[in-house]
Amino acid sequence: MNTDVIQYFLELVAIDSESRDERTMIDRLKLDLTALGATVEEDSAHLKTGGNAGNLYALIPGQIKKQPILFCAHADTVKPGKGIKATLKDGVIRTDGTTVLGGDDKSGIAEIVWGIKEVLESGAEHAPIEVLITVSEEVGLLGAKHFEKSKLNSALGYALDSHRVGELVVGAPAQNSIKISILGKEAHAGVEPEKGINAIRVASEAIAAMPMGRIDHETTCNVGIIGGGIATNIVPNRVDIKGEARSHNALKLDQVTLDIRHAVESAVQRHQYEFGQAAYEWEMQTEYQSFRLDDSQPVVQLALDALRELGLPAEVTVGGGGSDANIINAGGLPMVICGTGMNKVHTVSEDLEAEELKRGAAFIAALIRKYSA
Repeated sequence: MNTDVIQYFLELVAIDSESRDERTMIDRLKLDLTALGATVEEDSAHLKTGGNAGNLYALIPGQIKKQPILFCAHADTVKPGKGIKATLKDGVIRTDGTTVLGGDDKSGIAEIVWGIKEVLESGAEHAPIEVLITVSEEVGLLGAKHFEKSKLNSALGYALDSHRVGELVVGAPAQNSIKISILGKEAHAGVEPEKGINAIRVASEAIAAMPMGRIDHETTCNVGIIGGGIATNIVPNRVDIKGEARSHNALKLDQVTLDIRHAVESAVQRHQYEFGQAAYEWEMQTEYQSFRLDDSQPVVQLALDALRELGLPAEVTVGGGGSDANIINAGGLPMVICGTGMNKVHTVSEDLEAEELKRGAAFIAALIRKYSA
């Protein structure tokens, strides 16, 4: 490894690792973590995720007899993430505008590896350290879902997967994924349209009646994908809709999901005729559970102490997205989501201030020192 976290990050983002194609990235991290003295294992999650690499688990032994401290990040990036060409100019790292940067989540990986490296090279005694690098996070937290959580022995953990260094996300919502198929009746659109039931119209009425966007301070929902029809001269007989609902409150999540289904049912019921009846198919899956950590918990207080030591401002907040931390928290291990400096993620305008990488690595090192004291 190089002697600069910025250069290390630039090397990582140059490695293609879109979701389900993390093989080269996992192989690189195996070498890097082994070089730090870690025992490294790769699981077989890819057999269930449809990818080409499994989750990477590493254990670095410590001299202090405590439970380990866990650091987590994900190896995959969203599309377009192939052939990333990143440059550093005026203190900011950007791409050429044709791809994402991959700071989500390679900034987290770089800071974890470099922070651990700094502690080890200092010669300071430390507690054992666990590292979990997951795969296929961006397509439904798949790697974390298929990781054997009983393997983790840590007392507390930190997922490096948010924005400004100093941001501590202590809560995130649960999510329901929803798939709906509206079934109509095909007919010739020019000769006998009155004998058809236009599935696009039925779907439009249903969507118009659905709750949408921000419902309240802890609940959202969205329709993101819709498709149907094969020609303009055919009354379409099927439309497929994909959406989601999220909430920090389980009852509200159930209610908004039910409201979406009622909107579909009402629209379908308005299109029942002697020559045919509209119908629908419904599929709902809970992707992950919500979590909320109390500010007084050791996992939060340790992070606040580390930030104070570094003179960095802290912001304890509750997020609106899901992450591997939802899965780890559900398994009984308290985990905070921490910022890494990533900015404008999931866009080709993504950037990252180089100094944030240094601050993030220093934060990891401070967490290890504070926990080990």
